[in-house]
Amino acid sequence: MRDGGSNDDSDGSRAAAADGTGSGGRLRRLREHRTAVFAVALLVLAAGVTIPLVLPGSDDAPDKPCHRLPASALALADDPRAATEALDPGDDLARIGSARTLLRHKSVCGDGAQVLGRIVDGATRSAGPGRPHTMAQARAAYAVASAVHGIELPEGLAPGMARMVAEYVVDTGAHLSWGGDELPGPAVSPEKARPDSGGWSKFGRFLAPGEAHPVFEYAGSSRSAHADIESLVGELSKDPEAFAILYDAERANFAHYLERLTDDGGDPDFRPPPRPDNLSPTSTSWPDNDLQDIGDRIGALMGHRAGYARNRTIPDLAAFDRVVRRKTRGTFRPAGKQVDSRPAMGDIADRPVAGPVEGDLTDGRRQLFIVLDDWAQDRDAPVRRVAAMRQLMDDSYVQALWLQF
Repeated sequence: MRDGGSNDDSDGSRAAAADGTGSGGRLRRLREHRTAVFAVALLVLAAGVTIPLVLPGSDDAPDKPCHRLPASALALADDPRAATEALDPGDDLARIGSARTLLRHKSVCGDGAQVLGRIVDGATRSAGPGRPHTMAQARAAYAVASAVHGIELPEGLAPGMARMVAEYVVDTGAHLSWGGDELPGPAVSPEKARPDSGGWSKFGRFLAPGEAHPVFEYAGSSRSAHADIESLVGELSKDPEAFAILYDAERANFAHYLERLTDDGGDPDFRPPPRPDNLSPTSTSWPDNDLQDIGDRIGALMGHRAGYARNRTIPDLAAFDRVVRRKTRGTFRPAGKQVDSRPAMGDIADRPVAGPVEGDLTDGRRQLFIVLDDWAQDRDAPVRRVAAMRQLMDDSYVQALWLQF
């Protein structure tokens, strides 16, 4: 009967009101919560502090807190010299905390990540075409790579960071293989990078005179700094624009490198030792190593792309590739004759394109071989030597591609 049911509903309503679960209880709790919030707000205002007030459950509550760049950081974006000074950690890394404070954030408010990218680019870029990197710029590049080691970059920062890596395309590909205590510091002077009497430098071939070089393997006396370029490239490869910048730089460097080799693929600066033996290097020994490194780096890029597509970090590979194709500058070809200039490193990635990309841009091995074949034909290079160069690059490319899986 309705009487019994009415009594039960009435009792349930009274119980709900008593424990605050009914409409009256919810309104009372909300009023109490608002009163508490307003009281906190008054205390904060009295203290001269501003914070966002967000009620629990509000649609305005941010998913993640973001870091807002201070005015002092914003000013660096349009002042490359000041940016270099701000990020230069010094030879002893005493000021490396400045780079970490500026860059080590998971999320940056508004367009702050793009601003940080401009700061990084300005701080580490040479002063202009033909201008070699200074020691301060090279140390700043080291500090930037160390500051972001091990973190996921905030959205918008990757392109600016990739431009820094491209600016040092030779140094970021160098494998110095020095003992930890032998590393001289976060950067070395032009004098220390100069080739020896045999024409060899651990910083690579065809170096510009007067250019400083970052030493990304350096860990500092406390081993607290770590500028791992390979892991940074892996992080940058998630972003299609950054991927295009890195891929352009590597392909430009390949053309730059080939056009400086002799017609038989040797190092023109090589000087044989006075008393050579079976273990002595030849004119092709160091180019062989460099060509392997070039194949390795482009293979690694393609391996990162494939790995991120497989684990859905890149959710739509076709869309990713369309952006890469749109952002790439084009293709690069070596000069038809041997070139003896030694340009500053910042000019390598900025070299003019030879035309649009031919074929599948993301078939990195094919893109390498097209350029190698053009070089071999223009220089009438020995068939056996070209085959050896191709095999070295092919092996390194495939191994690097496989290792990323």
